[in-house]
Amino acid sequence: MKKEKIITPANGYLMLFIFFIMFFGSITALIITKQKLYIIPILIAIFIAFGFLMVQPNNSRVLLLFGKYVGTINKNGFYWVIPFYTKKKISLRASNFDSERLKVNDKLGNPIMISTILVWRVKDTYKAAFDVDNYENFVRVQTDAAVRKLASMYPYDNFADEGHTEDITLRSSVNEVSETLEKEIDERLSIAGIEVLEARIGYLAYAQEIANAMLKRQQATAIVAARHKIVEGAVSMVEMALEELGKKQIVDLDEERKAAMVSNLMVILCGDKDASPVLNTGTLNQ
Repeated sequence: MKKEKIITPANGYLMLFIFFIMFFGSITALIITKQKLYIIPILIAIFIAFGFLMVQPNNSRVLLLFGKYVGTINKNGFYWVIPFYTKKKISLRASNFDSERLKVNDKLGNPIMISTILVWRVKDTYKAAFDVDNYENFVRVQTDAAVRKLASMYPYDNFADEGHTEDITLRSSVNEVSETLEKEIDERLSIAGIEVLEARIGYLAYAQEIANAMLKRQQATAIVAARHKIVEGAVSMVEMALEELGKKQIVDLDEERKAAMVSNLMVILCGDKDASPVLNTGTLNQ
């Protein structure tokens, strides 16, 4: 298999000078001498004029001679090549590709909407020009395929209540997922001589049909986690209160009164609303 061949054609300014000398000099000589022989240099000068080529910065020209690959010009400048060459322009600039939002299933089978942002550029002009039919369309199709594969590798989120405790998820493991996505796309695009500069998820959400249900589930999970923290803290505070009361001998409580105190403190500390105090002006038994 052939590889990219970098060439440097003839200087365009030198050939432009030769063109002017041959063209205008031959016309002047033809007018003065009336010799038809000077028509030949004029025709040669016209032939030379079709060979001028200008390459802009971060662009390239792939040259073909009757279907045969000659080489690639990747340095900007003004050049002259044989007019029979076919010149194909390929940009070497970095390009952005924002894929469409795809509806796919994650590792747990949940339908999600996902898209990716890809930054790429052509690294090998020979592969981009001849190993694939249309390298820009190839980038789009292979990126979509890589995103679909990525979504099936990881769950959208962790659900500890169902025993799903994946270390890497699409929502929380941004760096790890981006590295995997970049590697997957780079492997797919290498056949077209494309270099992947950056790949990351641009959009991620549950599909519309399960979005509301998953939102309620996330809210419920957050509430349970918050309640767990509240109860854990309340138990510690009640334990500390009983311990301090016993050390300082402020009041002597039997088991029944301790149970009542623990109950009251847990209600106050774990309740959603502020407690309304009740003053007892009698004995402790009233």
